[in-house]
Amino acid sequence: MANTLSKPERLNKKKAIEKMFAGGSRSFSVFPLRVVYLPIEELETPASILISVSKRRFKRAVKRNRVKRQIREAYRVNKHELLRILEEKQCRIGIAFIYLSDQLVETSLIEERMKTALARIAEKVTTIEAKPLSETEAASVTAPISADS
Repeated sequence: MANTLSKPERLNKKKAIEKMFAGGSRSFSVFPLRVVYLPIEELETPASILISVSKRRFKRAVKRNRVKRQIREAYRVNKHELLRILEEKQCRIGIAFIYLSDQLVETSLIEERMKTALARIAEKVTTIEAKPLSETEAASVTAPISADS
């Protein structure tokens, strides 16, 4: 398995991102990261990631980009165990890493917290069940089509 972060591994589909933050996703914090994840079957790879660093916390783009680079590198180096588990379970998930701190931290701390976060996702991904249809979705699926339209 290549130790790279390819284009399909980045979560950039607007529908998938909206689905993650609309509700139904699971999240937890491992300071300085907040991790939000959701099974999304339309993805091309077992795990796709999104990294967010608030402009409110870092006004300068240089600092925001540095934090994003640190998070990306920590994920890239430590992703293999999670990907192996996802491939075994035939599961595809979208993961968002949101940076919470308003100060820059060392790469070693981010990498340590990333390992913890990925292990937690791997542990919880086995318990994720397929979400049942909501009442409105079920009604639209089972509703008969009228012939007078």
